[in-house]
This record gives sequence, C-alpha cells and structure tokens, in this order.
Amino acid sequence: MSPKRSDAERLAAIEALVCRDVGRKTEALIAATKGELAAAAAALAEATSVGLITGFFVPRGEAPAAETDGPVGTALLAAAIAASGVPVRIAVDTPCAAAMRAAVEAAGGPVTIDEVGVDDRPGLARLIGVWRGANISHAVAIERCGRSADGRPRNMRGVDVSTWTAPLDDLFCGGPWVKLAVGDGGNEIGMGKLPAELIARAVPNGAAIASTTSCDRLVVAGVSNWGAYGLMAALAVLQAGRAPTILRFLSAERDLAVTRATVEKAGAIDGVTARREATVDGFGPEIHGALVDGLRRVARGQAAD
Repeated sequence: MSPKRSDAERLAAIEALVCRDVGRKTEALIAATKGELAAAAAALAEATSVGLITGFFVPRGEAPAAETDGPVGTALLAAAIAASGVPVRIAVDTPCAAAMRAAVEAAGGPVTIDEVGVDDRPGLARLIGVWRGANISHAVAIERCGRSADGRPRNMRGVDVSTWTAPLDDLFCGGPWVKLAVGDGGNEIGMGKLPAELIARAVPNGAAIASTTSCDRLVVAGVSNWGAYGLMAALAVLQAGRAPTILRFLSAERDLAVTRATVEKAGAIDGVTARREATVDGFGPEIHGALVDGLRRVARGQAAD
C-alpha cells in the first residue's frame, strides 16, 4: 500500500482534477489562478456563517430555464457545510429559484433560500440587510453571471441576459464578508479578479462577456459544479474531524440525484445543449460521477483512480 499523501499533495491533486479546460479555451484563466482552490478552501474553513449565490438562466432552446450547472454544486456544498454545523443560506433570483429549491431538497440539510425578483431593487437591498444581520462571514458565488464592462450580464454567446438576471453582484459586494467565487467561462461573478484583457484574449467573446465583479479568491473550474465539489474535497482535507460529514455529500449518486431533481421537478436544462436532461455542460453522469468519486478518493489520501 502506498503511503498516504500529505495535505498539500491532496490539495494539488484536487485542483488538478477540478481546474482543467473542457473546451472553453480557459487554460490561461486556469493558469492565472493556480493555487486559488486551496486558498479558497482555507478561507472557507474559517467561516462562521456562509452565504452562497448561484443561478444562471438559459434563454434559448424549446423551454428556456435555469441551467443545471450551479444549483447542483451549490446545494451539495451548502448541505455539507450546514451538516458540519455552520449556518448557510443561498441567494437566487426568481427565474432560477425553482431549480435551486429542487436541488436543496434533494441534497438535504437545513439551508435557507433567499429569493429575489429580477427587478426587485428594494428586495435586493433588504436581502443585503438580512445577510448583514445574519453575520455572514463568507460569500461564495458559484456559476452566477456577473456584470460585464457595460454593466450588463452576458452569457458565453455574448447575449445580454439582464431580462432574466437580478444584479446579485450587489449582494456579493454588499457586506464585509470574505468573497469567494467559482466560474468556468470568464463571465461569472468573481472573474473581475482577472485582467479583462486576459479574458478578452483567451475566451471567445471575452471582451464583451468578461465580468467586472471581483473577489478575494477565484476558482476557475472546468465545470462550475466541479469547483463546488473541489471545495468540498479540500474542506475534507483541511478539516479532518468534519471529513466524514462532508464526504457524505460528495458522491456520484448524490450528484446525479440532485441533477435529476432539478430537471424533473423544476425543468432545469443543460446550459450547453439547452436540453431538459440530467447532464451538465454537455457531460453525462459517467463523466461527472467519475470525477466526484476521484475527488472522494483524493480527499481520503488515495489515488484518484
């Protein structure tokens, strides 16, 4: 039997699994954020109350809907944190709220969902107050479209999606909390930490879509759900006493069950194919499940495969 890996080796292996380009031409973004997953997990390990932000609406296909990437990983990360004894709440706007509720129900765990309307500015202001009153110590944005240079949120095709997107950037930036972010394309909340010209050079439509909303720690994942799972695996490494609890929520079976719930109960769709199916960014459970199980093994000090 090979010796158990050190924490540093396990964290590096987790990042290698999660932070890899899957066809979006994000190699340069990933290279620029090397080491950020471990740093984000170390910050999150100190959290006393966590607020998560997610939800990305896809306004195309036969049935426009929230995409499966984001709510699934957010729900499982939230459930793991809540089960570890840290209060958690999730903010989402109305177009993506049903998918978020379905994901949280399937994931399990006592997690509060804060819904805000797309144009409900007073409601958003109240929500910032709620988060401040809840003493949120860490805010985590996962696959949430952020403002581009002209102030409008844009999808990877460069389409303005402000009709379906509340300015939750204001919530992310609205308190003294540590700001962590996960994205996979350059247009998500947090990507403003990277130079806009880097995103413009590297990513198709990068000049138009690059988010200007920055963060303290940024994880550029192949798929944003993977970034959430990478944080879970890294937390299990950094918080050995909580590892059994965290790893209960990190499994191929749970990933698929939560993905299916968002599709079957809330009509979520794959953000790449725009089809109502239990896939994420064009990948099926054979891809996601293998990655999740690999993360579990690495978190336990074993080889990924």
